[in-house]
Amino acid sequence: MGSFETFEVELTQLLPRLRRFAHTLSRNSADADDLAQATIERALRSRDQWQPGTRLDSWLYRIMRNLWIDTARARARKEKREAPEEAAKEIGEDPREAMHASIELKRAMLAMEQLPDEQREVVALILIEGFGYREVAEMLDLPIGTVSSRLGRGRTTLLEMLGGVGDG
Repeated sequence: MGSFETFEVELTQLLPRLRRFAHTLSRNSADADDLAQATIERALRSRDQWQPGTRLDSWLYRIMRNLWIDTARARARKEKREAPEEAAKEIGEDPREAMHASIELKRAMLAMEQLPDEQREVVALILIEGFGYREVAEMLDLPIGTVSSRLGRGRTTLLEMLGGVGDG
C-alpha cells in the first residue's frame, strides 16, 4: 500500500476522534461538523506536507486547532462590528405604523385639497404650521372670529371626509 492509500485509510479511521475533538473545541454540534469538515479538506489539500511514518493524528489535531483559533478570532472581530442576529428583531422600527401614518397623511392631504380656499389656508396655517389664531388673523388681514369660524368649518369638513365624524 502506497503512502497515498495509507494516508486515506488512516484519515478515515481517525474521523470519529476528529469529530470528538472538534466538539471539544467548539462545544456545538454544528460548529464541530464544520470544523471537522474544514480540517479534512485542509488535510487532503496539504497531504504532501504530511511525512509518512509520523503521527497523522497529531498533524490533523494541529490543523484542527489552528482552524479553530482562526474561526474564534474571526468571530470575535465580527462581534465587534456587528450586532448578534437575534438583535436584528429589536433593531429598527416596525414599518407598518409608519406606512399607516403615511397613508393617513395622504388621505388627509387629499381631503385638504377639497376644502374651499379660505378654509384650507386657515387650517394649514393653524393645524399644520402651528400659528396662533391672532397671528393668522394678522397674516390674512381677517377678524379673529372669521379665522375661528373658518377653522371650525374646515376641521369639521375634514373629519367628515376622513370618516371621523358624521358616520352615524
